[in-house]
Amino acid sequence: MTRTTPPTSPGPRRRGRITVQGWFHLALAVMITLVVAGSVVGAELLARTARVSDQLSEHIQPAHSEALRLQNALLNQETGVRGYVLAADRQFLAPYTEGRRAERDSAARLERLVGDRPVLRQDLEAIERAAADWRRRYAAPLIAGVTPGAPRPAGQSTTERGKAAFDHIRALFGTQNRHLAEARQHSRSELAHIRTVRNWVLGGMVAAFLLTAVVLAVLVHTLVARPLDRLRTASRRVAQGDFRHRIPAEGPADIRAMSDDVEAMRRRLVTELDASRVQQEHLTRQAADLDAQAVELRRSNAELEQFAYVASHDLQEPLRKVASFCQLLEKRYGDSLDERGTQYIAFAVDGAKRMQILINDLLTFSRVGRVNDAHVPVSLGQTLDKALANLAAAAEESGAVIERPDTLPELTGDPTLLVMLWQNLIGNAIKFRRPDRAPRISVTCEPEPGTGEGEGEVGTAVRLSVTDNGIGIPEEFAEKVFVIFQRLHGRDAYSGTGIGLALCKKIVEFHGGRIWIDTGHTDGTRFCLTLPTAPAGGPASDGATATAPTTPEGQPA
Repeated sequence: MTRTTPPTSPGPRRRGRITVQGWFHLALAVMITLVVAGSVVGAELLARTARVSDQLSEHIQPAHSEALRLQNALLNQETGVRGYVLAADRQFLAPYTEGRRAERDSAARLERLVGDRPVLRQDLEAIERAAADWRRRYAAPLIAGVTPGAPRPAGQSTTERGKAAFDHIRALFGTQNRHLAEARQHSRSELAHIRTVRNWVLGGMVAAFLLTAVVLAVLVHTLVARPLDRLRTASRRVAQGDFRHRIPAEGPADIRAMSDDVEAMRRRLVTELDASRVQQEHLTRQAADLDAQAVELRRSNAELEQFAYVASHDLQEPLRKVASFCQLLEKRYGDSLDERGTQYIAFAVDGAKRMQILINDLLTFSRVGRVNDAHVPVSLGQTLDKALANLAAAAEESGAVIERPDTLPELTGDPTLLVMLWQNLIGNAIKFRRPDRAPRISVTCEPEPGTGEGEGEVGTAVRLSVTDNGIGIPEEFAEKVFVIFQRLHGRDAYSGTGIGLALCKKIVEFHGGRIWIDTGHTDGTRFCLTLPTAPAGGPASDGATATAPTTPEGQPA
């Protein structure tokens, strides 16, 4: 197997690059700055618009109206004085009196309205001084010189002097009106300018938002969408089998980091694929070797079957002839043979019989799972009944007491092999009994811990045990007794070939279970075994239909 090199780690990532989140934060910061700046400028422009509009609506326009009322009050004074002089009647002096009161009120209100405008205040002060001077020099002396009820025409010099003084006031009226008109026009122009600037600022904010949105869209497409699309395309090529295609690392730092991680994963996959390909080649070679071994094993099994056939037919006949002719020799020439000759013939007959038994046992062991391979629902109770029926003579002779459950579960298996299993286990309990007491045998059944709670449950198993009060098996031989041809006693003490427990182990394992000796039980021997149970409700086959096997010796193994 070739040695693969570990995947190389991607190169050091470039530092100082802005991530996708950084670009979004930058665009968001720009937009927030634009919003704040636009809000501040807009608020200032709105405040200036409000101030100029308030000045125009609350000061300039009312001041212009109040100036007209002031001028009208002064004109009423001039008209009242001239009428009083001509008519010498007190009622003609009422406009003069009312005009002075209206003048004072208008002047006070106008002063409040134009108090923060020096030019308009100076115009008001000039008009007030000129009006006071007119009254002092012209109106008051003229009124004082008139005798009520005695009108007299005013002199030419007095009229001209009064006209000249009031013409100066009229000139001041014109100046005040002009200044008020200029102030009003200036406020209107400033208001229009502020509104224009406000509209430009709002338009600029909208344009800046649109431009920022466009720039953000371009950044997302350039820095995010395009690198991700290339990464997706390259990943698809790798996923479709082009494992040699390199994953490009482009875009912001985090996308580059993700691309580097995907590239590292691709390199790791390439390395693992190379290793798995080498392993696959190795497994292919092993599979070819296993196939060859399977072919050889089938050939060997065929030869073993042929050997079994030869052993069961060709070898049995010579053994029977040897035993038969030895018995004929003993019958015909027994009187001519001495005791040693008779003993030799007995040894030959016994050897032939034991050879015949050994061959039959070997055939029985080899046929488990190959010849007896039925898998049908079968009742353990019926197979136990059949085994006890086969052992009835041995049990009666030894006085054995056998305790068993009233009901046993069902399982799927071979009835003949299960009868053979019970017969070997119970037969051994009868055979290896203590000489001083009758054998007592107990068969128990309980659910296997961890596999289910009831008998016959799908997917469960049961634990069976066969306990006796015989001579027992030492703990150090608990595994050895299941090996074929292993005997713990001499042939002169207990007959048999040592194949019974090996046969039991093979039958249990053939049914998917296991068998062992409970070394904690000291008063005799306890064999424990587990067997998978049959599905619930399955019909049990009639165990009586199967021919119960007998051991080659005609007694329990």
